[in-house]
Parts: sequence; C-alpha cells; structure tokens
Amino acid sequence: MTDIKLFSDGAARGNPDGPGGYGTILQFTDAQGVLHEREYSAGYRKTTNNRMELMGVITGMEALTRPCHVEVYTDSKYVSDAFNQNWIEGWQKRNWKNSQNKPVKNPELWQRLLAAMEPHEVHFNWVKGHNGHELNERCDKLATSAADGSDLLDDEVLSGV
Repeated sequence: MTDIKLFSDGAARGNPDGPGGYGTILQFTDAQGVLHEREYSAGYRKTTNNRMELMGVITGMEALTRPCHVEVYTDSKYVSDAFNQNWIEGWQKRNWKNSQNKPVKNPELWQRLLAAMEPHEVHFNWVKGHNGHELNERCDKLATSAADGSDLLDDEVLSGV
C-alpha cells in the first residue's frame, strides 16, 4: 500500500451562513524518494466551517485511485474526534443520532467520507490550527482563498438546491 499524507482545513466566513471553502494537500514519496504533491480547494456560497472541514478530507480521500495507508492531518476536533473517540461508531449504531438522541449534523457528508475511506487504512491526527504547522497553514490559505473567491459553488444541503 502506498503511504499518503492528507492535510486538510476548512474555513467559513460568517459561520454558519456565509461563504466557506476547504483546502487539501495530498503527499506521497515514490520508490526513488521523490515527493509528489497535489492541492485541492473549492469555495461555497453558503456553508459552515464543519461542512468545509469534512469536504476537505472527503475530497482528498476521493482523489485516491487505489487502496492506500492514509495519515490525515486536520485541525478539526470535529473530524478527528469523530474517529479517534469512536463517535462515528455510536452515531451509526444509533441511526445517525448522537448520545443525546439528537440527529447528527451533516450525516450525508459523514456517510460520503466513510464510503471514500472504505478501501483504505486511515488514521486521523489532530494538529493545532494557526500554530505554525506549515502544511496546515497552507491548507488554511487554500481554504480562505477559496471562500473569498468569485467562482463559489452551491452547498446543496444548505442552499436548498
């Protein structure tokens, strides 16, 4: 399996009803020791920070074309704790309800992420945001630039499209 590093960040202006974006960087080192890198970003007219955090990881996972070992680096406790604290398993067992028996937010994105992760071995790592982590800072710039861009997409769930 190829070892992949996936760095991701999300941003939203005027959370929860403003524009937002995500930034994702995929890295792997080939057999000759050469580092390969690809960046992804997109902005949305009306979204939330948590949705953008999820979309960043989803986009990176969906870009992978064969099973890989993936180390995800995110400053989102929402995303990392869902897996590292096993919240996701409880949500699935309770039919996408949280421990207070309330609907989990963004279930369609969680389900999309789980489907994208299916062929891979994935580990989530939390990094402190805005703390000088070079690739987290790059992802933040990608996300905020996308949120501030002019070619914004519609988030179908929040825009009612």
